[in-house]
Amino acid sequence: MAQKPSIPKGTRDFSPQEMMRRNYIFDTIRGVFRTFGYAPLETPAMENLTTLLGKYGDEGDKLLFKILNSGDYAAGRSGDELRQASNICEKGLRYDLTVPFARYVVQHQGELTFPFKRYQIQPVWRADRPQKGRYREFCQCDVDVIGSRSLLNEAELVDIVARVFRALGIRVVLKMNNRKILYGIAQTIGHADKMMEITVAIDKLEKIGLDAVKAELRERGLDAAAVDRLQPILELSGSNDEKLNRLSEVIGESETGVRGIGEMRTIFGYVERMRPGLAVELDLSLARGLNYYTGAIFEVKALDYAIGSICGGGRYDDLTGIFGMPDTPGVGISFGADRIYDVMTALELFPEAVNSSTRVLFVNLGPEEEAASLRLLGALRDAGIAAEIYPESAKMKKQMEYANRRAVPYVAIVGSDELAREVVTLKDMRSGEQRQIAFGELARELA
Repeated sequence: MAQKPSIPKGTRDFSPQEMMRRNYIFDTIRGVFRTFGYAPLETPAMENLTTLLGKYGDEGDKLLFKILNSGDYAAGRSGDELRQASNICEKGLRYDLTVPFARYVVQHQGELTFPFKRYQIQPVWRADRPQKGRYREFCQCDVDVIGSRSLLNEAELVDIVARVFRALGIRVVLKMNNRKILYGIAQTIGHADKMMEITVAIDKLEKIGLDAVKAELRERGLDAAAVDRLQPILELSGSNDEKLNRLSEVIGESETGVRGIGEMRTIFGYVERMRPGLAVELDLSLARGLNYYTGAIFEVKALDYAIGSICGGGRYDDLTGIFGMPDTPGVGISFGADRIYDVMTALELFPEAVNSSTRVLFVNLGPEEEAASLRLLGALRDAGIAAEIYPESAKMKKQMEYANRRAVPYVAIVGSDELAREVVTLKDMRSGEQRQIAFGELARELA
């Protein structure tokens, strides 16, 4: 009995149409990255486990895909021997693009020019429980600059976000916060030691509401007085300047908090000069990756489709320290290609041209007509127009059905009448409209 074909859980095949849409997203993002001077980088799918382990916390380590040593390593060994062997797995699939990037920077530091600006668009793997919207293999689109403390980098990342989503047609809200501000808040209410607990709770403000957040804070060990001091901060409203002014009054005794407020004023000033009128919201409940980030943090959500964050990132000032190259500051963001795809599909934002790999199909009506079509086909391809010919002289109905199933927008017909007059009958497969075009004008018509 033949084996039923399948793929591992949490992985996906992508059909030609899906790949054309995905490539449209990748090409759009890549194009914006390049206009800001970022250069492409790729790292291996595999990394040494010593590179990966201990970089994502205990839970992250559990989600690493470990690779069994290949070849005849296991030959002749018992199960107990294999389980006890310390070097049975020495490699793993990369969990993200950030740690491999840090490893690359340290390993090649003598060859790089700092600040080093790179983008990376590659798949990553996590041994997570597969569910809707969560996969074991998915693609990340990262852009980072390392070796610079300038806040102009943060402002440029904001500009990159705005340009990418404008090009893709997705209306978004870009929210920012700062880890130093969050530390200043925790310090001001007398619980700097509980910064993580405080931020985990306030991160849920939008989902569960103020009363539930206050209850959770008390459960996490904050006294009632501290929760009361926190409440006015959580309820801050108004413009970014108004929020920052009020924060200055509330956490002004925290040196770290004041630095964070100053950083945000600088970033917002840069953004206003670079892209006047661009809406960026200071959101004090934003608290992503606090063990990882050291300054400004970003999060982007779609306005017209509920799916969670579709882009995020922030400032880190010791990324390479884990590999023995301390005090090398950087900042970066990551675009979630899979979620962006879901948003664009739901909102029907993909251009129609993306849905087909071929712009025009020549029907095949016999040897003489085929010969003329081949000459025209070559001219179209020389002009950069995706074109093909049906490979056999079959019934017209069959060839038209083929074009329809392939979503080819135009069919070119060169029959005996067209051949005699050196014209092509060009049929628009979407509207059904037909018109005749001179041989020499076809490329211009389809361009």
